[in-house]
Amino acid sequence: MFPWTSLVTVLALIVYFVVTINVGRARAKYKIMPPETTGNPDFERVLRVQQNTLEQLILFLPALWLFSFYVSPIWASALGTTWIIGRIAYAWGYYQAAEKRGIGFGISSLSSIALILGSLIGIILYLIKLPDI
Repeated sequence: MFPWTSLVTVLALIVYFVVTINVGRARAKYKIMPPETTGNPDFERVLRVQQNTLEQLILFLPALWLFSFYVSPIWASALGTTWIIGRIAYAWGYYQAAEKRGIGFGISSLSSIALILGSLIGIILYLIKLPDI
């Protein structure tokens, strides 16, 4: 069982759900009707937050779980929580101005890199320890 990793997964999905809802709210506020994706810079920043978060989830979720299996579920959860904090900071900053997204992006990117590299090292060490077949 991996309760902490599961909790971080659900929290990351909630963050994504919230930024997706924000796109719908921004569409109404700025009168950008589907399928349009441009027309107001404030809307476009909200949309980019949602799109970038989706792009990052593709890397983050498998890395989170692989790190949990091969390294440590507690450390995976800590790095995952850091990723979530980074994504919230990214969204908060980007909603205000594009140049304010950097810190949040950096935090979440470093967390993802740590999870990916840690997973790779953990898998390699596991394979090295396997008995000969």
